[in-house]
Amino acid sequence: MASFITRRLLQTFVVLLVMSFVVYGLMGLMPGDPVDIMAASQPGMTPEVMANLRAIYGLDQPLMVRYARWLMAVLSGDFGFSRTHARPVLEVLTPALLQTCKLMLASFTLSVILSLILGIASALKPGGWVDGFVSLFAFAGISVPIFWLALVLILTFAVGLQWLPASGMGQVGNFGFWDQVRHLTLPVLALTLANTGQFTRYVRAAMIETLQMDFVRTARAKGVGSRRIILIHALRNAMVPFVTIMALSFGSLFSGALVTETMFAQMGMGKMIYDSILSNDFNLALIGLLFATLTTLMANLLADLAYVALDPRIRLE
Repeated sequence: MASFITRRLLQTFVVLLVMSFVVYGLMGLMPGDPVDIMAASQPGMTPEVMANLRAIYGLDQPLMVRYARWLMAVLSGDFGFSRTHARPVLEVLTPALLQTCKLMLASFTLSVILSLILGIASALKPGGWVDGFVSLFAFAGISVPIFWLALVLILTFAVGLQWLPASGMGQVGNFGFWDQVRHLTLPVLALTLANTGQFTRYVRAAMIETLQMDFVRTARAKGVGSRRIILIHALRNAMVPFVTIMALSFGSLFSGALVTETMFAQMGMGKMIYDSILSNDFNLALIGLLFATLTTLMANLLADLAYVALDPRIRLE
């Protein structure tokens, strides 16, 4: 186990290294640079001043030289300075990371719980009315665009009923806890409904297949109770493919909630990365993308470890 984890961590480092080079190169190929954007907002800037600024920022150097300098700085703990926010990258990244963690963990937890309940209920009697209702709900969740779902939630609960705020992140502090909960309710609900449909279909399919296996029929023949068969024997085996789907979705939730964050004015990782790319804020965009990549890789590592806990027959080599 220790050798497997060590090898996977080394592979993660290599993937991050390759990812950083690819992203840095792609951003270097984008038209314009930070100095050009600064000059566009200050028409009086002379070519001499622009040349001096490029020399200060190292933009007059070849791409490989700039990448090597950036990599050495990051490995030494210097993540650079955000040009658009005029602050160190970590000071900008930390609030966005915390906001995304709140949104992601709440919606992810609710999606998993709901999908397990609905998927198991649907798999017990395939073709029944419960299965039909759950399948309709799941296909609706998969098919409906999340921006349309967000608009419906805003119009219903914020504009019509006026129960919840339509945007913002709430106050920070002990006294603002419930205010943050109110601001998070609609975006969490939107993400939960969007992901529950996909998760439910996988749970249903895995449970139907597992309930038809020989060991389930043997357990029933021995007189094992239905609840124990479903929750202990069948669900544990059905969770193996479901864990893979959860691990892949975890990374996309971390950086892919751009539409939700934009619709509800939530300044999270997805919105921050998108804005930094548009403004050619190299340092902030690079660190944000690499952090999202690291989260996806670590989620897959945890999924591999979960396989062993769910199925002792699996060996990690």
